[in-house]
Order: sequence, then C-alpha cells, then structure tokens
Amino acid sequence: MKIVIVGAGQVGWTVVEALHDEHEVTVVDLDPQRLTALSHRYDVTTVEGNGASRRVLQEIGVRDADLLIACTSRDEINLISALFSKRLAPGTVAIVRTTNIEYLEVWREREIDVDFIVSSEQETAYAVSRIIGVPAARQTDVFADGQVQIVEFDVEPDAGGAGVIGTPLREARLPADSKVASIIRGEQTIVPRGNQSIQRGDRVVVIGSPRAAVEWSELLARKRARVDDVVIYGAGRIGTAVARSLLEQNIHVRMIESNLERARQVAEELRGARVFHATGLDPDFLERERIGHTRAAIFAMRDDAKNHYAATLAKLHGVGFTIAIVHDAVSVKVFERAGIDVAVNPRVVTAEEIVRFAHDPRTQQVAMLEGDRFEVLDVTVRDESSLLGRPFRELPMTGALIGAIIRDGSAIFPHGEDELRPNDRVIVFTESARASEVERAL
Repeated sequence: MKIVIVGAGQVGWTVVEALHDEHEVTVVDLDPQRLTALSHRYDVTTVEGNGASRRVLQEIGVRDADLLIACTSRDEINLISALFSKRLAPGTVAIVRTTNIEYLEVWREREIDVDFIVSSEQETAYAVSRIIGVPAARQTDVFADGQVQIVEFDVEPDAGGAGVIGTPLREARLPADSKVASIIRGEQTIVPRGNQSIQRGDRVVVIGSPRAAVEWSELLARKRARVDDVVIYGAGRIGTAVARSLLEQNIHVRMIESNLERARQVAEELRGARVFHATGLDPDFLERERIGHTRAAIFAMRDDAKNHYAATLAKLHGVGFTIAIVHDAVSVKVFERAGIDVAVNPRVVTAEEIVRFAHDPRTQQVAMLEGDRFEVLDVTVRDESSLLGRPFRELPMTGALIGAIIRDGSAIFPHGEDELRPNDRVIVFTESARASEVERAL
C-alpha cells in the first residue's frame, strides 16, 4: 500500500513506526530536522513542504496513494490536506487527526468530506475510561462491542495470586473465559505454554471477557475498590472529554482548574461535575476537599511537569490510583518510575486508531502494546484459510495467539477442541512485525 503521512510529529512518528515495514511511506513536514531524524531511522521517503498545499500533494503523487493520513498538531492543516487529497484523488482514503471534538461531531453530521476523523480527546477519554474500569491495568482495550477485553498487568510484589502465581499454566486456576497471551519478563517475551508460569514482577497480557479482566485484576494486583469517585486536574479539552465519559458511567467527578474563565465555562457545560477554581496544590485545599480520599485522580493539565508534581502530591495525600496524561513520549517512563500508576499518551492512542486503516480490510480494530512491539487484531477469517476446520490444539505454535472468536455476534473463548469457521472474527495477539503474516494466514 502507498501511504502519504502529513506530519512528522509524535503521532506521525508512531504511525511510521507501525507501518514502514509493510508499506511504501512518504512523510511530508515543514520541519527538516524532524524529517532527517525520521529518514535516518526508517526506510521512508521524506518531503519538506506544506502538506496543506495542493501543489505539494500533486508533486508527491497523492493521486497514486491508497491512503493519506493527516496528523499534524494543527487541525486546520489536517483538514485542508485531506480535502485537497479527496479532490485530487477521490479514490484515496483520507484520515484526519483532530484535537477538537467539534470537528468530529461535524464530520459525523456528514458536513466534512473525508473518510474518517480521529479525535485525540475522544480516544484519550476512551482509554482512561477503560483503565478506570480495571484500575489495576497498565493498558486495556475492548473489542467486539465490549464483549472481549485485552488487559496488560504488572504482577505486583504483594499480589495475592493464589493458585496462579508460580504455578504452571496448565495447572493454574485461571479465570474462566480468558487466556494468557504473553508473559513479559524484563526484556524477555515468553510464549505462555502449559509449562510456563507467571512470576511476581512479570508483565502479563490477558485476553478475556470483561468479567475475567476484573478477576485477573484482583489476582495480580493489590486490592482496589471499584472506582466511583474521581478528581480531574485540568479542565482543558482532554480533561473535559474524560469527565464527560466518566459522568456517562455514573462516576462522581470533581474537576480542578486554575483558570477562572475556563472553570466557569466547564461548570456550565458539565452540570454533573463539581468544578473548583484552584491549582489543587495547596495543602489546605487538599485537606478541606478531602482529595486524598478519592478513589482515583487523573492529571490532564497541559504541562507534563505540573502533572508529575500534582500526581506525586496527590499520592502523598493518600490517593490510591493515579492516571497522568502525558504529552512528551519520554515522560511515560519517568511517570511510571516515579510511582504514578498509569501514563496515557494521547498521541499514541490516536496513532493506534489511525494505524488500523493500513491493515488488511478484514481487520476491524488494532491495539498496540509495549511501544508497538505487539498488536492485538480483530480479523475476519477468509473462507479459504488453511486454518479452518482444525482443532485449536493442532494449530501450529507460531507465537500468535487467538484469544477469542466472535461468531454470530457472540464471543467464544476457545479451548483445544474448538475450530475456526469461515467468517469468524478472531481477536489475535501477535508481534507487530508479524501482523501482516497473521492476517494472510487467517
């Protein structure tokens, strides 16, 4: 597939990282330093220019492109680039990244003629909402309208895990309707065969039902009560999108915003939330509002350093579960090393949604794990697949794992005697480098 990417920032970089091996990629950006860094690392064509220029798009051959991804940090540039590409090449699929949820709403009303718009705010809100539902998870995604959940856990030193931790998987009392997709031990990735076992300090990827995800959370992490009370630091676009999503789940939301005008505006928009005009850093405020007693705190301010300090302070005052929205990729490891429970990068979750458009058309959804080392795919099985009609116990051990089957609208969590049928949808875990091979096999 020939792909044109407009924007070599964090989203563009993440998309290139996921797609460069299997596709012919051209990246357009105005910043020569970004392009040089990208071309030194990946085998892609780079063009210094304005991706919202019709002339530039013509010169790079957008007419021959299968897919255009406009993912700069400026919404208007992305929209113009996509609209021009649709005029120049009506057959090219045009994907737009936006940071303004209003553009997403207008597109849904069919007022913007592009194929798909991905909202960074909305994708981040979805990511945070899923994590709140399984508060021990580092990352979680849902598939098949919520019937299947992929969850990544750190096995904490004081986790209970009776009957699971240290027990060979073939003998372990694993939650029903679930499979261990991978065990990550340091830099080593372990294929979870029956003689392998989960150890404290491991990172584990599980595919299962939503109920099983909660049971795994209780097994592998410290006991945490259900989150029904959340404090959000920062009432910007992302913080507001997260608040709106949590309110829809009947979670009690308090918001802290240092800008008076913005605090008043959000208080009018979100009548179900309590909005405070404060920094949230004053000890008297923290004590008076009993912030330390909240189930979880989300830090969605625009500055990573402020989020880091506020999250650390909240931990000191007793908040048990913290989620930080990070804007610089290097901040993720800093936050995790500092004891913040989960760090969510809006650019990464946005790229994850974009990447699926470059996969086989039978792939309906993609989730990326561990810095895109692994992917989880939702793929429809071909009528002519060589894997049809063979019991799962007889399928070759390739490192890929089918964790669930969607058949006639319902999720099945397969056992050794189950078989694949034509038009099954499978939820499969694989190394990213082998994703296209897995798609072809299915």
